[in-house]
Amino acid sequence: MIRFGRAALRLGRRGLATQALKDSAAWRLGRLNHVAIAVPDLEAARAFWRDVMQAQRVSESVAMPEHGVHTVFVELGNTKIELLHPHGPESPIAAFLARNKRGGIHHVCLEVADIAAALGALRASGVRALSSEPRTGAHGLPVVFLHPSDCGGVLVELEEAAPAPQPAA
Repeated sequence: MIRFGRAALRLGRRGLATQALKDSAAWRLGRLNHVAIAVPDLEAARAFWRDVMQAQRVSESVAMPEHGVHTVFVELGNTKIELLHPHGPESPIAAFLARNKRGGIHHVCLEVADIAAALGALRASGVRALSSEPRTGAHGLPVVFLHPSDCGGVLVELEEAAPAPQPAA
């Protein structure tokens, strides 16, 4: 048995997986949706990504008081960067910036086809979520954060992938 955080992984012929994950074909890990970076100065970060890095598109700041953040998305073509800034002193990003004055990578967001199935299988494997149920995230889709202690020290956000657009009839 191999330990990675609190989740115990059994080494099987097909690689690393717990029995619960092997038995759950209801969900599959999808693409990298975004990497989130906490920033102490949101406008300076926007200007950097827009003017210096010449990103394809840098959104306006959007306040999300229910999550305690202001967000800006930087479009990179194959993925996004999410810039996070605190929305008030009780924000989880304010606490992060208190420990990391210059900011830094806060979390990675991975898409899953079925967030409820993914969460159930991961919990059965010993991976804790930071909330009891998924919430609506910045893209209007269900999200849930996984405990960094159970994910190799990385805060992982799972986001249910948006349904594929249907062709016009």
